[in-house]
Amino acid sequence: MVVFPVSGDMSTFNMHHGFIEAILRGYRLGFLNDSDYRSILQCDNIGDVKLNLQETDYGNFLADVPQVTPSAIRTNALNKLVVEFEYLRAEADEPLAQFLDYITYDYMIDNIMLVLKSTLNNPNVDIAAVTKQAHPLGRFESSVLKSICAFDNSPKGYAELYQSVLIDTPIGKYFAKFLQEESAKSAASAHEVQSLLEELPTTKLENALRKLYLEDFLRFCKVIGGETAEDMIHLINARADATAINITLNSFGTPLNDPNYRITERKPLYPSMGYLYPEGTEKLTQVGDENELAQVLRMYPAYRHIFDKHQRGDKTIDDAFYEREVELNELAFEGQFNFTCFYNYVRLKEQEIRNLVWICECIVQRQKDRIADHFVPIFSKDVPYRN
Repeated sequence: MVVFPVSGDMSTFNMHHGFIEAILRGYRLGFLNDSDYRSILQCDNIGDVKLNLQETDYGNFLADVPQVTPSAIRTNALNKLVVEFEYLRAEADEPLAQFLDYITYDYMIDNIMLVLKSTLNNPNVDIAAVTKQAHPLGRFESSVLKSICAFDNSPKGYAELYQSVLIDTPIGKYFAKFLQEESAKSAASAHEVQSLLEELPTTKLENALRKLYLEDFLRFCKVIGGETAEDMIHLINARADATAINITLNSFGTPLNDPNYRITERKPLYPSMGYLYPEGTEKLTQVGDENELAQVLRMYPAYRHIFDKHQRGDKTIDDAFYEREVELNELAFEGQFNFTCFYNYVRLKEQEIRNLVWICECIVQRQKDRIADHFVPIFSKDVPYRN
């Protein structure tokens, strides 16, 4: 692995990355503030939301949309984020350029799984409709997505999909390692490759790929060193913990919760890092229901608080983790002379887009009283940790 100079050195950081960081700090000013949200929350229809957004950094991003819908807002807001991200990537020097590439790998995994699941569930799926759902930050060449959608639903077809398509993608190394760990090597084990891609894709394959990605990203950040490593280690560890907790929670009622499979099948999906690792994740392998999971998490104040919200019904487990992720990313954004702010920006923009889409869904459905259910403020002066 290439060894980079410490990127948190204030004497050299601006020389290599000062311009692009300044651009990012300018983007930071474009987040919707408390006043913007108050105006949007007063809207009675989605057309009014469009007018209000014109007065923000979003501007006329919906100008060419004939019929504004929550889906159209999501698509165009994501496209705006991608334009900003790609400009940053084009201007970035190494190792920042590779750091930004790592951010996109997360969304590539989402897109691969979207296409695989859609095709496995319906061999005659509309390829164009599936590719439109793909996250633009994890964009592949159109030929790659079409190849995935067009593979033959047979043992030979699955083997060829891996060997000729997936292995050549930026996340192909994660597929290679996963299949190697499962002893699925070469065409001789094509039936096993098919089984791996068909069996619980939302748990076994997707979570295994995410685990390998997070572990790889963490190693890369440690090589960069400096404050980038310090901040990213904290953020990735927190995300690894959220992944382990969600895997455990989602396994209830599935074969992964069978006592015979908790260690052999569920445990290997837990990331080998995080604040729960190794003692906490070892305890997670033993739990069989929500009460037992709550008992384990009581030893970890941050996660006890999150799981309490879930059990009381105040928030879904996803929203509770989103709240904590926003807090961690906001605080990390305050640092300087490191790359973490680029990761923070993308993650926070994702939450802002989720906020917009949810608010618009509530307005369209005439259920504005439910907006608070899934709304997570960003850079708000009213949140407890800023007071």
